[in-house]
Amino acid sequence: MKLPESNASQQSMRKSAQRLRWFVDVFEKQVRETEEQTGNAFRVDRSSLAQVFADWLKAFEAQKPTRNDDKPAYVGFAAGLMLRTLIRNKPVIVTDRPEGADESNPAYFWPEGYLYVVFCLNVRGLVLEADYHFEQHPSDALNETRTWWSFRENVHEDSSLAIAFLDLFAGDEPEWNMPDLFRTGRMREIAGRFYSKQFIPSNDT
Repeated sequence: MKLPESNASQQSMRKSAQRLRWFVDVFEKQVRETEEQTGNAFRVDRSSLAQVFADWLKAFEAQKPTRNDDKPAYVGFAAGLMLRTLIRNKPVIVTDRPEGADESNPAYFWPEGYLYVVFCLNVRGLVLEADYHFEQHPSDALNETRTWWSFRENVHEDSSLAIAFLDLFAGDEPEWNMPDLFRTGRMREIAGRFYSKQFIPSNDT
């Protein structure tokens, strides 16, 4: 996914991502690409999308670290905050999907959730690469039906778990306990690290 260029070329990508127009342009580009790739059709509520950005920016600023060595890890955390906010505000509705679509495929099992995850992973990976020269390696969990069942059920009960699930999908190590609290000094090995087995919330959590 190639992102629209920022008007402020001197700013880093992470700062550009804090601007509403940039966010809306990139999100709508992701919607179009996902429609082309999956055959799903979506309707986007721009007012709700603007509220997503406002809520995310408030949450982003509230825990933004001052230590430079925390900042790469905070990119992943901020992407998780975005996923949480998208799930809470529901700015997108799927209006159509291909006839006979395989609902064991995450793209059809939960089309809106799939769109949100792909968007957050793409922006997460691009910011890490552009600003910190880190490469994101999504895990196999991204394609596992069982994990998506758990993801959908658990985030509907506690949307903050979206932060941990995005780490899981990204190949990072999730923090299941208080995932919405950023822990300064806990540098996550984002680049070149694959997910190591640990507890995943079950459907009946």
